Amino acid sequence: MKKIGLIIGTVLSGTIFLLSFLISCRVDQTPYFKTAYYQQTKTRLDSLKKVLKSNDDLLEAGFSKVSITPSVGHNQDSPEMGKFVEVPLAGFGARKGKSAKGTHDSIFVKAAAIKVGNQLVVIVGADMLIMPPNIIDEVSLTLQKKGIQRNQVFYSASHTHSSVGAWGPGFIGEQFAGKANVGIQKWLVNQISTAVTKAIADLKPARFGNGYFNAAPYVKNRLIGETGTINGQFNYISIQQKTGFKAVIGSFGAHATTIGADNFEFSADYPGYWQRKMEQGSVDLAIFCGGSVGSQSPVGEGNEFEKSKHIGEALADSLERHLTQVQLKDRINLSSISLKMDLPAYHIRLTNHLHFTSWLSEKLMPLPQNVYLQVIKMDNLMWFTTPSDFSGEFALQIKDALANKGYHANITSFNGSYVGYIIPGKYFYFDSYEPKTMGWFGPNMGEYTFEMLRHLSNAVNQPTH
Repeated sequence: MKKIGLIIGTVLSGTIFLLSFLISCRVDQTPYFKTAYYQQTKTRLDSLKKVLKSNDDLLEAGFSKVSITPSVGHNQDSPEMGKFVEVPLAGFGARKGKSAKGTHDSIFVKAAAIKVGNQLVVIVGADMLIMPPNIIDEVSLTLQKKGIQRNQVFYSASHTHSSVGAWGPGFIGEQFAGKANVGIQKWLVNQISTAVTKAIADLKPARFGNGYFNAAPYVKNRLIGETGTINGQFNYISIQQKTGFKAVIGSFGAHATTIGADNFEFSADYPGYWQRKMEQGSVDLAIFCGGSVGSQSPVGEGNEFEKSKHIGEALADSLERHLTQVQLKDRINLSSISLKMDLPAYHIRLTNHLHFTSWLSEKLMPLPQNVYLQVIKMDNLMWFTTPSDFSGEFALQIKDALANKGYHANITSFNGSYVGYIIPGKYFYFDSYEPKTMGWFGPNMGEYTFEMLRHLSNAVNQPTH
């Protein structure tokens, strides 16, 4: 019996060792600036800098607003009508993919097209959890057929956790967004593409201004609490067509999580209250872009929708006061750059020091193929977009560095791909949701991305043409 037990023990030990070898790897500690992915991205950036141009000319702008509020409870799916049997809400795994029961407040995708000389960019904001990579890849193909390139479109999402799901491929995607539905995916592709093309079709002579105000009372550091820094600025762009139509693009870094997992109605959370209050006030269209939401939670009075209303409408009231002071210009200097990033190996973690092998990680969630960092420079404003929940702490450092050069900066999240949380590497081994569960690309992803954003800001500030 002892011999049999010894044999069984040996076999089990060997099996455990083999399984561990097959499914896990040690966390890679190689300095990012010595890696192939860094060198390849840096080489790509050097090539982009050689052809980067700026335009100083009169401004044209156009706008659009397209519903992404699905109708649920039908006998069959009708994607062309936005009608479906069921639609899961994206945002909380605790909902376990259950369908929404109805709509609390309507959700939209909105776009602002900005043209200076022969250079055109489009800023898109959607009332969604993220801008899903598979959806945006299809949108890019659709727009390319119309002559609109991926590097011209700058996406963001409000990060509401009560929006349309069913877009997420892979096991992990379905945990956050429910079971994938091809009909819903096609409908979202159509709605987002339509928003971009309608905004471009609406181009008219316009005037531009921008600014920011302190909204720190409405955000806190959720990662390390009171000892942590926050990015508490609310950033905005004011654009008015000379025919009279007024729009504002706002961005703030508090997570849109005032409404919890027990909600089963579509809602834009506090960004929706902000947009509606602005559109009932001095502007015709308000677009919200999720800011540097990494490690930042909302702070407000009340619970659930009461809290959403308090934060959203307070931000709107503050912005209304600041808009009266904005000086609008009909001529601006514009340049932009979009840098495709090579990524480190997947580090979806099993323990602090072990992560699933790349092949297993890609089975759990497809590796995003079109990952970009982007920036638009509009006079003294640098508007960055990132493919992640981007760290408020990192954003504050970038803003402070550029302020010393006379620039105002804003960093948005969810720009059409998604690589998890990008936060400082010093938190990688911290036993918390953001670094441990959502830190998918190793301990150097934060510093690597931070450096590339700094390079982008230098490049767009000194175009060669």
